[in-house]
Amino acid sequence: MIPYTVNIKLAARTLTGTLNLQNKTAVDWGWQGLIAQGCHSSILIIDPKTSQTIQVLERHKANVVKVKWSRENYYHNLSSPYCLRLASGDASGKIIVWDVVSGTAHCEIQEHSKPIQDLEWLWNQDASRDLLLAVHPPNYIVLWNGDTGTKLWKKSYAENILSFSFDPFDPSNMALLTSEGIVFITDFTHSKPPGSAGKKVYIASPHASPAHTKPAPAPALPAPTGAKKALNKVKVLITNEKPTAEAVTLNDCLQLSYLPSKRNHMLLLYPREILILDLELSQTVGVVSIERSGVPFIQVIPCAQRDALYCLHENGCITLRVCRSTTTTEEAADPEQSVQELMYDLRSQCDAIRVTKTVRPYRMVICPVNENNAGLMVSDGRVMLWELKAHTGKPAANPNSGLSPLYSPVSFCGAPLGPNQKRIQDLSLNSMIGQTLIAGESLPPSSNQTEVQLKFLLTGLLSGLPLPPFSIRMCPPLTTKNINHYQPLLAVGTSNGSVLVYNLTSGLLHKELSVHSCEVRGIEWVSLTSFLSFATSSPNNMGLVRNELQHVDLSTGRCFAFRGERGNDEPPIEMIKVSHLKQYLVVVFRDKPLELWDTRTGTLLREMAKNFPTVTALEWSPSHNLKSLKKKQMAAREAMARQTVSDAEQSCVESSVISLLQDAESKSETSQAISAREHFVFTDTDGQVYHITVEGNTVKDGARIPPDGSMGSIACIAWKGDTLVLGDVDGNLNFWDLKARLSRGIPTHRGWVKKIRFAPGKGNQKLLVMYTDGAEVWDTKEVQMVSSTRIGRNVNYRILDIDWCTSDKVVLASDDGCIRVLEMAMKSASYRMDEQDLTDPVWCPYLLVPRAALTLKAFLLLQPWSGTFTMDITQVDYTEKNEIKGLIQEQLNSLSNDVKSVLQDPEFSLLQRCLLVSRLFGDESDLHFWTVASHYLQLFAQARQLSVATADGQAPSEGIPPSQQNHLDICHDVLCESSYFQKFQLDRVHLQEVKRTSYEHTKKCADQLLLLGQTDRAVQLLLETSADNTSYYCDSLKACLVTTITSSGPSQSTIKLVATNMIANGKLAEGVQLLCLIDKAADACRYLQTYGEWNRAAWLAKVRLSPAEGSDVLKRWAEHLISPQVNHKSKAILVLLSLGCFYKVGEMLHSMRHFDRAALFIEACLKSGVMEANDSSNKLIEAAFLDYARLLRSLGLREGAALWASRAGSAGEQLMEELFQGEGGVPETILGGEEVKLGQESAE
Repeated sequence: MIPYTVNIKLAARTLTGTLNLQNKTAVDWGWQGLIAQGCHSSILIIDPKTSQTIQVLERHKANVVKVKWSRENYYHNLSSPYCLRLASGDASGKIIVWDVVSGTAHCEIQEHSKPIQDLEWLWNQDASRDLLLAVHPPNYIVLWNGDTGTKLWKKSYAENILSFSFDPFDPSNMALLTSEGIVFITDFTHSKPPGSAGKKVYIASPHASPAHTKPAPAPALPAPTGAKKALNKVKVLITNEKPTAEAVTLNDCLQLSYLPSKRNHMLLLYPREILILDLELSQTVGVVSIERSGVPFIQVIPCAQRDALYCLHENGCITLRVCRSTTTTEEAADPEQSVQELMYDLRSQCDAIRVTKTVRPYRMVICPVNENNAGLMVSDGRVMLWELKAHTGKPAANPNSGLSPLYSPVSFCGAPLGPNQKRIQDLSLNSMIGQTLIAGESLPPSSNQTEVQLKFLLTGLLSGLPLPPFSIRMCPPLTTKNINHYQPLLAVGTSNGSVLVYNLTSGLLHKELSVHSCEVRGIEWVSLTSFLSFATSSPNNMGLVRNELQHVDLSTGRCFAFRGERGNDEPPIEMIKVSHLKQYLVVVFRDKPLELWDTRTGTLLREMAKNFPTVTALEWSPSHNLKSLKKKQMAAREAMARQTVSDAEQSCVESSVISLLQDAESKSETSQAISAREHFVFTDTDGQVYHITVEGNTVKDGARIPPDGSMGSIACIAWKGDTLVLGDVDGNLNFWDLKARLSRGIPTHRGWVKKIRFAPGKGNQKLLVMYTDGAEVWDTKEVQMVSSTRIGRNVNYRILDIDWCTSDKVVLASDDGCIRVLEMAMKSASYRMDEQDLTDPVWCPYLLVPRAALTLKAFLLLQPWSGTFTMDITQVDYTEKNEIKGLIQEQLNSLSNDVKSVLQDPEFSLLQRCLLVSRLFGDESDLHFWTVASHYLQLFAQARQLSVATADGQAPSEGIPPSQQNHLDICHDVLCESSYFQKFQLDRVHLQEVKRTSYEHTKKCADQLLLLGQTDRAVQLLLETSADNTSYYCDSLKACLVTTITSSGPSQSTIKLVATNMIANGKLAEGVQLLCLIDKAADACRYLQTYGEWNRAAWLAKVRLSPAEGSDVLKRWAEHLISPQVNHKSKAILVLLSLGCFYKVGEMLHSMRHFDRAALFIEACLKSGVMEANDSSNKLIEAAFLDYARLLRSLGLREGAALWASRAGSAGEQLMEELFQGEGGVPETILGGEEVKLGQESAE
């Protein structure tokens, strides 16, 4: 048994149950590593790694329909810290932005009163990290500042907007899914609403496309082959004119999303198929369809790290489909059929759930950082957490399955794997499976690529409460006697007959016991670990039922029928009441006299006579004669002991007196188990109060008090100390002071008083009252109301049952399926997460105070003050309050052993460490920066080694030749190497060409081919134009021009002149094509940039220009991105990294005050040898190191600060003196030893 301390103060919390249908879409998994989920009007925050609910946010009055975590795509420091921000929208149109740790609202936003349709934070956070875009029905999009709640702009559209999706590659593009089709917006900015109404396209449903309705082809044409037929079938017709009425009714598009893994691709989800569109052609290039017997889709989430889709099906099964490599295999003899479309192969699937009327899958979420964890929300409140695992080894499946194998990547955290380097295979999706190969690439013959199989593993399950109604009862209160083994347990009886026992310290389910076969009506505890519960079946035609009264022992789970064979065909039990000393039990029936039982022996003491009055309310008195009995008992024991001694003297006098006393005690207990005298009072239908005394097995009738004329029929009684309270069906409360013999009636005007209960604790005279429409807390000393809650006024749920859980907290069960532990004021409030007692420690740096989170990051990133890495913060010279140290250490302890071992591995380089830590922190902007930086630093360092080696006349070193280096994933788009980017674009055009259906498409393909320099193929397409087309003549001439272009001077100058004239007269695209024909792509890029087509220019530079020329174009683009009116500096830095302008990047990072990033980046550059410390660069290096040292000093990491300061020149020496003031100068160890070590590192 785990030892635990008794926490007498229970946190206010909410135990949640089944979801409402409106909560279906309200779930999100944030970069911060937590899942937020709407449940009725509250929001649960779940930690998926330990499967715990760590916060419940309560402020909404209506059902929550959307939740979204803010993005972490910005540089974090003390002024913009790691913090948990969440936006939630409800069915009444209110949006709340939360500070999740404290459980408070940053701001509340209200525009209209209809449910929020969609909600999303802007991902480009260079200008501001607080912008939130919302769809307010029916047709408005509004941009809000999520920090202050101010409205920046509002724009309305012609149709109803269902949802939207941002282009992950370009912040100015977004698409709206409307009731009629899609609206593309290309001029989205935060400063003003989109100017145009957007480009509207209508999607006819896949089955209504004219491909099916067009007349049968003339017999002269050959009939289409099987493959072609299949293609025709799934064409989505994207048109600019409205489709016919029948087509609109079939538009059942469930979802629209841009693909984050490759630019300009979008996915549309239908119940039976997923369509992948290439937006440049507005053309389907891939289809994932379900065969007739398959289970339809509900939702799909595209991945960014690999071209893969997570799909959720209607049976709760999650499948992972990975895009098939397009490398042509030798077997495909017919080149027509080699590349038909993007194929997504099913690689893994998890188990389905049992779907019933009330249990169905709602939504799935994927971890955005690692993309290898999925969470499934089920309507009954369950959350199933699945993890994707990679298994290496040969597949057991038959080789004819047609699936090419998946390989594991050859690098980990951005660096090629060393022979004995530690790695975490399941860290993220891109560390599990390698890149999808594209046409023209061969597999590297390296032996260290292993085949992998993917499997889903269920790693966590959270379950909610079952459907209401509930009856709840808290275990007996904490006293000085039971403080050492007390557990605050709450028993919840449910409608299906089971009893759930929750531990309220942790909020976790302690036990679930299947006790009854019908709805549990009431529970009474008879000790700290056992209780009685009763249930009644539905009545038969005589009005008789089966009563079940069970005694349950929690520690063993033993459960027996307390009333033995009784219980069949009798009137229903109304209530059971256990006396204060837990000796006796009264069972009250509806139309049958009550029964009195002894709870200790389980025997029936008395069944009252037939003429016994009908009981309407009953309560045991807290007074008893146990103390006086105990005194008598002690006297009896002593007498008995004396008597025993005199007996024993004859046989053996030496026998110790102590054992005799014990002996006597056990004898006395068996011979006369003491029964204290207890009393109970009850009222009959006329309101007369009866008083009955029970002692042992004798029952005496006491005084009777005539009814109070002001009271109606009494519904309930409560008694504590000298106060007795009666409540009636008309809402009157009658307070009796038994000492002063006074009574006082108070009308509450709230209708039937359902239940009244006194709070536990000596002298605590608070009273909890339950009505049909809410509850109140009264102070019986002052006879006044303390707090009140009423449905419709301050809550939107009906209260089903009440109890006290401590002397100052109440617990309410409500019809929205939740059980709330609340302060006495009964205001539902979120709790502070740092006051929580979690059973398992949670890794989430966002829970720390901002400074501590940054310290933790610095601690993990670099520990150059010692030769080995440590995971113990106490071993470091860190000046900080001990509680914060403890919190940081808790975070470090909660890291998995895999991560710890990798972080402590001496082979693990600085770049890999930066990447891993940004992944652990879920820091989006860090992750992008270090991914691109580590890739290009290694690339340029290798190129430099090769050039040095060849210059010295040696054979190139035995490293990996650059051609077979890992590429940056294509999700980085223009940041990839030119050679890889070109291959990808050719592959894409090839696909578009196969898929084209109309003249428009063919024309676009031909244009792309010309720009890519594929002239022969372009000519073939141009010559396909049919003679009755208006552009027939034009296209034919163009084909002639392309074939006859020679590099002779005059023709070149003519073409160049024509091109510039075209561009000047607004025909930019045509002019650029002509310039590309005569190999003047650099000029073409310049023109594109002049006319503001920056993305197009960058694309063209990547596919057509030599690295030197291309880098000029891209540098101009980077300058444009830095300019204040664009202000997209983060993108500019990535572009400069891909060009190898490392010095410029260092300068920019330093000028933007990204001190830790700047210093670590410069250090990595020096280590890999792409930057040298010389007179020109020293100024920057010293300034960066000095500022990082200052940052570390402000965080309290003194050794780190000293180390960086020691490398920052003269200014650094000054800082060193400040650091070690009054400590007799600088410790020698730091200066002497460290410089040597760092010198060696840079020499490596």
